Amino acid sequence: MDSNLTRREFLKRAAAAGVAATGLGGLAGLDGAVAEAASTPTIAVASKKDPAALVRAAVGALGGMGKFVKKGDVVFVKPNMGWARKFDQAATTNPGVVAEVVRLCRAAGAREVRVMDHAVDRPDSLLLRMNGIEEAVKNVGGRTSFASSSALYERVSIPRGKALSSVDVMRDLRRADVFINVPIAKVHNSTRLTLGIKNMLGIVWDRGAFHRSSSIDQAMVDLAARIRPHLTILDAVRILLTNGPKGPGRTEDRRIVVAGTDPVAVDAYGVSLFGMKAAQIGHIKLAAAAGLGEIDLKRIKVKDV
Repeated sequence: MDSNLTRREFLKRAAAAGVAATGLGGLAGLDGAVAEAASTPTIAVASKKDPAALVRAAVGALGGMGKFVKKGDVVFVKPNMGWARKFDQAATTNPGVVAEVVRLCRAAGAREVRVMDHAVDRPDSLLLRMNGIEEAVKNVGGRTSFASSSALYERVSIPRGKALSSVDVMRDLRRADVFINVPIAKVHNSTRLTLGIKNMLGIVWDRGAFHRSSSIDQAMVDLAARIRPHLTILDAVRILLTNGPKGPGRTEDRRIVVAGTDPVAVDAYGVSLFGMKAAQIGHIKLAAAAGLGEIDLKRIKVKDV
């Protein structure tokens, strides 16, 4: 099996030979998701609701979770939950957002939903108690854990990488049928902002390799070209404006969730929430230049819900 594909996507392509890969690589999305990145992408922006309702509205505007998750699927959900912070400090993804993503996946027929991250702070148990995600996910039938051992990762080559030639990625992600990225929108001291593409660093074992590379921005794009979420759901319920990525810092309630299959488009909209342009963020600009998605908000169809 091509290591770029999930099991289900491999079977789809084998059964319907002729589905174009378009060179995007990575965990290419479901039907149409790859093609969409080459045309006019659609993102859904839900606002002025509680966290769970925001997720329902945004995902519903894209066709519902059943468009992405089928009966019997194993779903890998990647929030930002690696910091010893309470969720209202906006350093970690809102537990209400994560739980609703899990609930929708289960309602769509998912056999298992695994919520995972690579912790930065320690111990793992402290983080799970503080950020509220473990309890919220357990209540809707999901499983939360940190991949804190190198044995839980496997090497993935990046043949066209400019800053990285390979990376160790969580084995559970590689074995999943569906990958949903659920970042929080916040500032970052190394990359200015951390949104969906930056959140992907939580799926790798050696994050230091990105910082040691010739360019952390290019290294993130190398990873994004190799591993592509089927769906990105950006939590902007409350955003962190200063002292990111961990805080504590100044926060702002925005009550927004953004969802889409084009990770660059979702990030581009996320950048606008900080009063900036996406081209000002190095890795997002490079990702667009690499053909991984659309950066120009004027070329993105935005569904406000």
